[in-house]
Amino acid sequence: MLVPILFFVLAYLIGAIPTAVWYGKRFFQTDIREHGSGNAGASNVFRTFGKKAGIIVMAIDILKGVLATSLPYLLVKNELIDSESLAIYQLVFGLVAVVGHVFPVYVGFKGGKGVATMMGVMIALVPMISLLCFGIFILFLIASKYTSLGSMMAAVCFPIAIFFSEKPSIYLWFSIVCAVFIIYKHRSNIKRILDGTENRLEWNKKQ
Repeated sequence: MLVPILFFVLAYLIGAIPTAVWYGKRFFQTDIREHGSGNAGASNVFRTFGKKAGIIVMAIDILKGVLATSLPYLLVKNELIDSESLAIYQLVFGLVAVVGHVFPVYVGFKGGKGVATMMGVMIALVPMISLLCFGIFILFLIASKYTSLGSMMAAVCFPIAIFFSEKPSIYLWFSIVCAVFIIYKHRSNIKRILDGTENRLEWNKKQ
């Protein structure tokens, strides 16, 4: 069991890579957590550093989720776990990667809200459903210009889509946990939306 445990830790370390923080410090000499919403995620990078930076950070954060969720394939290939356990390991590793993104050990456990990394997990597990959820995200983003609202609606869409799919029940429980976690992380955004003070997504034209 030692190797699977080490892979478990590796999934966390991959998810914990603080893309937004490192990118901001490397190319803008700025800690993204000291600007905008204070969140170390792609949406704050879009608002603070512009579209190019936001796309790069978002792509890397999505890739983190894909990589962490794909680690169990190496365990199966090397016969360290049986193929029947693959799905369970993928779900666990994916969730661990999201937790790593939110609480990254590299930068004092102050990270993002896990949305892009969760999208990467969904792409690795259920690619068609991930496209549906991404479409919901874009729809609400365009309609409201609130990335937080788009993220929460995509999170809600996830378990609903799983419910109507043919996936095992463990996927449904996983999707519910993920949706609750994402919404919980956006609780301050919910308050600001209700108060009318939530930041809308506007490209930083200066950058």
